[in-house]
Amino acid sequence: MDKTLNKFVAEYLWSDKVVHYSAWRRKLIDALRLLYVVLDDLTKGELTLRAMSLVYTTLLSLVPMMAVSFSVLKAFGMHNKQLEPIMLQFLAPMGAQGVEITDKIIGFIDNVKIGVLGAFGVALLFYTAISLIQKIEATFNYIWRLDQPRSMGRRFADYGSVMLIGPLLVFSAIGLSASVLSGSFVQTISTHVPFMQYLIAFVTEAAPYLMIIAAFTFFYMFIPNTRVTFRAGLVAGIVSGVLFQSLGWGFGSVVVSASGSGTYAIYSGFAILILFMMWMYISWLILLVGSSVAFYVQHPEYISPVRRSGDLSIRQRETLALQVMAIIAQRYYQARKPFSASDFVYRLRVQIQGVTRVLLALKHAGLVTENHEDPPRYLPSAPLEKTSLKTVIDAVRNEGTMQVVALRVPRKPVHGVAEVTAAIDAALEAALASITVREMALGEADEELDDAARRGAIGIGEKIDTDS
Repeated sequence: MDKTLNKFVAEYLWSDKVVHYSAWRRKLIDALRLLYVVLDDLTKGELTLRAMSLVYTTLLSLVPMMAVSFSVLKAFGMHNKQLEPIMLQFLAPMGAQGVEITDKIIGFIDNVKIGVLGAFGVALLFYTAISLIQKIEATFNYIWRLDQPRSMGRRFADYGSVMLIGPLLVFSAIGLSASVLSGSFVQTISTHVPFMQYLIAFVTEAAPYLMIIAAFTFFYMFIPNTRVTFRAGLVAGIVSGVLFQSLGWGFGSVVVSASGSGTYAIYSGFAILILFMMWMYISWLILLVGSSVAFYVQHPEYISPVRRSGDLSIRQRETLALQVMAIIAQRYYQARKPFSASDFVYRLRVQIQGVTRVLLALKHAGLVTENHEDPPRYLPSAPLEKTSLKTVIDAVRNEGTMQVVALRVPRKPVHGVAEVTAAIDAALEAALASITVREMALGEADEELDDAARRGAIGIGEKIDTDS
């Protein structure tokens, strides 16, 4: 277990003895494993680096994004001042400085006059706003091991709807909850039923926390370009909400309260900006840690102290390619809906990087093709009754092959290697060239595969003995 956070802790958490523990103890070990891999990802520095990048992007895009988002509210008679409670809630750990920053941001938004910008100005404003969400999506896709982002059309459709409709839904939910809690019916019940008074007080106090958890959960389910289960999003939302409130209290108590003799003494007038950037960094880091939690909850096969990069050996890639082709063939002949890359992950319980790499190799070899859905689903692009298993194996083995660099002095061959590789190729040809993907997928070649395996093993042994 090399290249891990702590070798001894990893050996204990992933010990073979865990399977013999009681149920509650195994649940505790599972939670500790999740905590371990998240901390391990943090110590590698990639999440912190991306959080710093998002802070810079936020400084450039915050005002344009909020101006675009809340411009639709003006059509419903709402004013930007109604943003103030939400901004104050987010910047509450900064104390009095949070109030000052909120006033400045709302002032900036009020000064943005979309009607006088012109077509180019409005387009630039939308592009600046969308670039922030695009940057967030790229970071989430990295955490979720996804190589394929949303298409340009989906980005404008999805992001635009969130920026324009999202604020309206948020304010509607806040207004509805406030009207329900202050309604005459609820007030009458609370007067006659003492328990309802405590319940309403609890709901009123818990509403900000529930809104934060709901916002985090929405982010984790919407932003990644893959299907995120509600369970994974909710668990991550709860973790992020607790972290946000806890670290917010710590930031306000330790950093901001001590800034009179520390930060202000050093940075003077820039202290507010520095504190704002620090809190933005902490907030983005919380969001990314929660996304990592959601990923590991949905993909427990990645909860391992090593090899979370998804690298597969050549043999594993060959096996995965045969499994993928078999599933594609079975669903094709049964006239069922084809699989996407995520569907292969859930069906085979393998890591997404291996699946995408194998699908790319099969696509380059002309064996599979993508349909026009988003995300794409995979169909056969060659006759399965004529595609041999040797062709599938070759597609994976030859993927990424580079031409040998020409040298003035030719390389001196290594004795015996060419003969062994030729023997392996001949054995594969003899064993798999006559068996098609259709026969493998529909179970029509079981006996033939057994005979071919025996013939291939004997053929390799005889060839090597003869050459030696």
